[in-house]
Amino acid sequence: MTCIVGLVDKEGVFIGGDSAGVGGTSLTVRADQKVFLNGDFIMGFTTSFRMGQLLRYGLKPPTYHPDVDVFQYMVTDFIDSIRTCLKNGGWASREKDVEVGGTFLVGFKGRLFKIDSDYQVGEPAQPFDCCGCGEDIALGAMYASADLLPEIRIKQALEAAETFSAGVRGPFTVKHISL
Repeated sequence: MTCIVGLVDKEGVFIGGDSAGVGGTSLTVRADQKVFLNGDFIMGFTTSFRMGQLLRYGLKPPTYHPDVDVFQYMVTDFIDSIRTCLKNGGWASREKDVEVGGTFLVGFKGRLFKIDSDYQVGEPAQPFDCCGCGEDIALGAMYASADLLPEIRIKQALEAAETFSAGVRGPFTVKHISL
């Protein structure tokens, strides 16, 4: 289910997402959005609406200190707060004695990060990234649309994913957080 698309631009970080809720072969178009702001962060999630609700309403991101490298902060302090939030919310699980979360994009301090289910923090070499079942389709659309404005690029990538993936549906939400 889902397609989440993120883009770093001179104006800030943009993230867009679809509205599909998929279970097996059933699809529900959800009113609760997968893209939101939480303090100085912009996020877009896949994996679970419960996880997204916890990230949106239960997560209290730790204070960032400018003397700490942003990537180091994301890998340590930020991820520690995510793990605590998901555990306290009853959502995180353990598989083969490894803690498992979910996948989502995060924009912070003009940078884009992808958090994977093993809490790995990735930062793309390109100024964009995607996640969800429409990820590969959206990545191709983002690559091919470098000359377009950020919101148009993201909407076109989401439309491509909707066209070619059964787990992606509009309406689409695009938000951004300024530098």
